[in-house]
Amino acid sequence: MTVTTLPLPSAGEQSREENPWARGWRRLRRRKGAMAALVVVVLLILVAVFAPWIAPYDPAATSWSLVRKPPTWAHWLGTDEVGRDILSRIIFGARASLSAGLVSVGIAVGAGVPLGLLAGYAGGWVDAILSRMVDAMLAIPFLILAIVLAAFLGPSLGNAMIAIGVTATPVFIRLTRGQTIAAKVEDYVEAARAVGNPHWRIALRHVLPNIVPPLLVQASLAIAGAIIAEAALSFLGLGQQPPAPSWGSMLNAAQRFIAQAPWMAFWPGFAIFFAVLSFNLLGDGLRDALDPRHK
Repeated sequence: MTVTTLPLPSAGEQSREENPWARGWRRLRRRKGAMAALVVVVLLILVAVFAPWIAPYDPAATSWSLVRKPPTWAHWLGTDEVGRDILSRIIFGARASLSAGLVSVGIAVGAGVPLGLLAGYAGGWVDAILSRMVDAMLAIPFLILAIVLAAFLGPSLGNAMIAIGVTATPVFIRLTRGQTIAAKVEDYVEAARAVGNPHWRIALRHVLPNIVPPLLVQASLAIAGAIIAEAALSFLGLGQQPPAPSWGSMLNAAQRFIAQAPWMAFWPGFAIFFAVLSFNLLGDGLRDALDPRHK
């Protein structure tokens, strides 16, 4: 009787199969919507970074002879109430929106992940106190709390970022806490504890790296929410201050001229919609690609 042996996979194939990030990237590439959203997000970041070289005009330059002009070959998206080029202002406004999204989520992640990791791993009274604080903050609607904090700190883009970041922090605390509670009872954590690793090392070297995927998904979705929150605060006069361009402040100025110049409201509203949709689609794609239970 002849025994047939199957060829063993090479070391490179084994490493690719065992690497969850490579597996997640392969899954993400198979989702056309998520990849299209990723391309749009990268383009938005490039537009924000290279705005001075891309914008055809100075976003703050006024011209009384060009007040509320419809789109032309000279001004592709038209002009606003004081003759400023809308395309240039939208390009520069991407800086405020993306900065608010990235910085605010960075604040929320930087504050929420350590607190959630501490609450989930330590448990006991530490978990009880942090959980009650998170419950109290989550009881207040997100945008209402952001408006209150921005009004208290003062109207500016920096203060709006802080307000949005603080408001988004409880979501990351709760998510990190739940993932930590689930991960700390896994066999690899018990093995690390059995060989004498200190608690801080187990939390940082064994628990934290294994809860990064859901945090990454939540961060991409939170950026979309932060962009909307920044636009809302700027619309209310609590974010980016004129004449600095911001999509929300552009909508605020356009509301008085909806009938005479509808393009003033359409283009910044479309920019907000397009950016938020892209980050949401990217977050959904990341969730499906990084979920180990998804086939």
